[in-house]
Amino acid sequence: MRVSLFIPTLDGGGAERAMLVLAKGFIAAGHHVDMVLARAVGPYIDEIPHSVRLVEMKASRPLTAVPALAKYLRRERPAAMISSLYHANLAMLWAMQLARIPIRSIVWDENTLSCELASSRNICARLTPFLIRKCYPWADAVVAVSEGVADDLAKATGFPRDRIEVVYNPSDFITIGRLAREPSPHPWLSKDEPPVILGVGRLCAQKDFPTLIKAFSAVCKVRDSRLIILGQGEDRPQLEALVRDLGLSDRIDMPGFSRNPYAYLAHAAVFVLSSRWEGLSVVLIEALACGVPIVATDCPSGSSEILGGGRFGSLVPVGDPEALGQAILQVLDGNIVQFDRAKALAPFDETQVTKRFLDLLLPRELAE
Repeated sequence: MRVSLFIPTLDGGGAERAMLVLAKGFIAAGHHVDMVLARAVGPYIDEIPHSVRLVEMKASRPLTAVPALAKYLRRERPAAMISSLYHANLAMLWAMQLARIPIRSIVWDENTLSCELASSRNICARLTPFLIRKCYPWADAVVAVSEGVADDLAKATGFPRDRIEVVYNPSDFITIGRLAREPSPHPWLSKDEPPVILGVGRLCAQKDFPTLIKAFSAVCKVRDSRLIILGQGEDRPQLEALVRDLGLSDRIDMPGFSRNPYAYLAHAAVFVLSSRWEGLSVVLIEALACGVPIVATDCPSGSSEILGGGRFGSLVPVGDPEALGQAILQVLDGNIVQFDRAKALAPFDETQVTKRFLDLLLPRELAE
């Protein structure tokens, strides 16, 4: 059976990472997989498994990919298709209407819609809730990556909450463990160096790295420490200016995107998620898998669900440098929560998540 996965690009985000893990899960379950992209760009392109076929729509964005996507569906006739991210979800549903062939479908919502819309400068974004309410009923299943995302989607669009399934993002813990054991990737992460605080994510407003930098400014006045922020994005100039203004250029490094953030996570003293909002932070799950102590904002949505309401890591208010700094110092002082890591990670295991998608996507006789 052939399953198609549609996403705009393979940029270095959590949704893209989750799609790759799901593709591997379907392959392991014995299915054929097409990775269908509006544009075949992004740092994860090289990580597409060899047994997965890459199909590019050669479109500037998901919505302009609709004609090519409809043509692909008519030509290839996959048994099922999953899309991820709001615009790609709508594009897939419109393409299926144009193709007029029977294909089972899932739309997969990865982020908190109300927060995304509030931060968008695109006037057309105001139409998104209406379009979702009208078009999502065409899908065989609507999936959200967390309870918070599901609740927000229903509230923001009027789509029935009881029709939204919650399936957590999958993670490949075997690969994460192998990559985490690689040698220290940064000189600051050597054994005899001061403790390193680590942030990972796109350098954009959503991730709120200014709050992390301000929190670190207070931390390093009390404890000799360093801060590394992995990622790339449009806010780099502003973040670099803030670092200079605070006189922290010798204590903060932003080396860009890393193909192996797990080696950083495994050697860091604490991982910090400073986001204003998330859907279900993949890197937070990966940090759990790497065994690094965690401090995270209790943002909408997902952080509290991943961290068991604070049982698996510290939760602090959004946008509060003082609270974030204090929580970091607590970890550096050795006040680290103890928990059963295997139990905490179980909901995000790729095998379990793949089975959930197959159960939702296909009639039982086709999934076997």
